[in-house]
Amino acid sequence: MRSVKYLVAAAGAASMLSSAALAADMAIAPPPQMYAPPPVQDFGGWYLRGDIGFSNQKVNDLHYGRESAYSQLTSFDQQSSFDSAGIFGVGAGYRFNSWFRADVTGQYRGNSNFKAIDVFTGSAGGVAYSGQDNYSASKSEWLVMANAYVDLGTWWCITPFVGAGVGAARVTIANFTDNGINSLPFSTVSYASAPTGSQWNFAWAAHAGLAYNINPNLVLELAYSYVDLGQGQTGVLSTYNGITTNNVFKFKDITSQDLKLGVRWNLDNPPAYSPPLIRKG
Repeated sequence: MRSVKYLVAAAGAASMLSSAALAADMAIAPPPQMYAPPPVQDFGGWYLRGDIGFSNQKVNDLHYGRESAYSQLTSFDQQSSFDSAGIFGVGAGYRFNSWFRADVTGQYRGNSNFKAIDVFTGSAGGVAYSGQDNYSASKSEWLVMANAYVDLGTWWCITPFVGAGVGAARVTIANFTDNGINSLPFSTVSYASAPTGSQWNFAWAAHAGLAYNINPNLVLELAYSYVDLGQGQTGVLSTYNGITTNNVFKFKDITSQDLKLGVRWNLDNPPAYSPPLIRKG
């Protein structure tokens, strides 16, 4: 009887040793891998944009004369200024990679009031005279430009950038009046006005600013632009009694320093990855 127990115990021990050896020979399966989100593309994407802002404009000088021959106003003191005006723009563009993008924009630049004073002196027939002309007008533009930008890197979601653009500006001069007084041979008052005049010019611009990435699809911009708008011209002047002078006023070298706030909506960026919500319990 005791020998039978020994045999049963020996058989059980052999079976346990065989199972342990078999388990040692089996490969241990690796733990399941966690899901890794796909890498976010760092290039490519269409976008739409919108901008609002205001201009700070100036004109180099005024020229007066017939359309075929202009002359600069001969005065000792010519002062001119434009009021600030609103800027409203829209556009579409493409982001080629993480540092280069380009867009086409259209702007309406609202009415800016113009005022100028031209003080002059001289002599005629040995008699000295002096006088003053007071000019007023309003100016507006349509501006279409193709722009290219270089993004200079991103820190804490802020991206500084620089850029340049070329295009065309339609400059409109309206409501032009000339109120003058002359002391020769005695004090006389003059008045002239001109109808609205418009013309297209070559225009160019230089840009700089900061962009803030609100999310992968929305970017906020604060930008400065120096814009050369070309020149503007009134219609033909008429005197107070309706006599046409065949002369016009030309606004030479109109420039503007613009400050704008804009948004860019990226159309091709995928939504940011977020893992599924898992509740326990």
